[in-house]
Amino acid sequence: MNMHAQPQRTLAETALIDAFGERLSLLPGDGAVMVKRDDAIEAIKHGLPTRRVESWHYTDLRRLLTKVPAFEAGAVAKALAPVLEGSAVLPVLNGVSSAKLPEIDGVTVQRLSEKLTDGSVAPGLDPYGDDDAIGALNTAFVADGYFVDIADGTELEKPIELQNLQAGGQSHVRLLARVGAGAKAIILERQTGEGDEAFVSSVSQLVVGDGAEVTWLIVQEQPETATHLAQFKAHIGKDAKLTLFVMNAGGKLVRQEVVVRTTGEGADFKLRGINLLAGDTHTDTTMVLDHAVPHTTSTEVIRNVVTGKARGVFQGRINVHQYAQKTNAKMACNTLLLSDDGEFSTKPELEIFADDVVCGHGATVTEIDHNHLFYLMARGIDEKSARGLLVKAFVAEVIEELDDEALVEALEARLDGWFSTHG
Repeated sequence: MNMHAQPQRTLAETALIDAFGERLSLLPGDGAVMVKRDDAIEAIKHGLPTRRVESWHYTDLRRLLTKVPAFEAGAVAKALAPVLEGSAVLPVLNGVSSAKLPEIDGVTVQRLSEKLTDGSVAPGLDPYGDDDAIGALNTAFVADGYFVDIADGTELEKPIELQNLQAGGQSHVRLLARVGAGAKAIILERQTGEGDEAFVSSVSQLVVGDGAEVTWLIVQEQPETATHLAQFKAHIGKDAKLTLFVMNAGGKLVRQEVVVRTTGEGADFKLRGINLLAGDTHTDTTMVLDHAVPHTTSTEVIRNVVTGKARGVFQGRINVHQYAQKTNAKMACNTLLLSDDGEFSTKPELEIFADDVVCGHGATVTEIDHNHLFYLMARGIDEKSARGLLVKAFVAEVIEELDDEALVEALEARLDGWFSTHG
């Protein structure tokens, strides 16, 4: 008889399991939620994913997550001025939502701790697959966040900014939103913090009602020593439009998952992403998109800038189900390597079971064109400034697709801040 011994647990796995036992009595939740938490920690006990798990092949979490900091009850984080001027700010500070909730016409906001306590969020805590390590970590430890409910037909004049701010230690946050039929909204999710070796998990869940239009922006600017594991999940209804913009510009170890499903005919999904990688960091953006019904469209454009010894990953899988005829899906990943020591791995996938579709994907890797560089320098621009202009143009093209002046200006300001440090 062959015996397969369980591998010895790593320091990080042991710390997570021990922390769960210590914090269980402090975590909110009814019986149904506690069952989900128990199932989640059991998944962690079986071990964090390694490169042998296909979806984690380029991000061996068991090896890369070398340690996990303790929870720091005394750590203090402060809400920041919004990225978009005039936004309604909903801060989560070291894993705890604000006690004072803003009043927004047509919008109901609840603290997630209340919905955990009454068990109404229990069904949403289920993993989306066997390799959902981020979902398991978050389900086990999440204590707070927000539920934002935008009523049918509401057109928000001002954006809503969800801030997840960490001042050290661990935090696990969940941000839920429902945008009603025919509503229009801009929601900005800001992930940042300060302090050494912070460990953050964040799960965002969005339901886009029929005919609604949503722009959701994720701006991740964690400190260079932080670990940031995040997940964005969305269902898009009939004739609804979702534009998701993701900017990764920080963190030591980052994985941002995007899991989207079209649930109504005429649904349209756009993903625009920018990964700015520097130093000795590792950033992974992984997308799974299900076209589950006929007559749906999607486009994904990812731009990556890699400097130093940074390592990056983009995995994008588009599943076109058997009954999803007339699907139109396109995906492109473009990488600019500025260093001989930098790496970027791209894995685009199409899995198509319908026969009347238009689908395609592509990937490119390049360096700065020396002819373009010479052109600028010949006109009196020094080399560093010329390189900066070319790199910024490479990524700014994606931002300008947002077609909103305030959004474009705010995001270009984030770009300028990153380039001033790493340019």
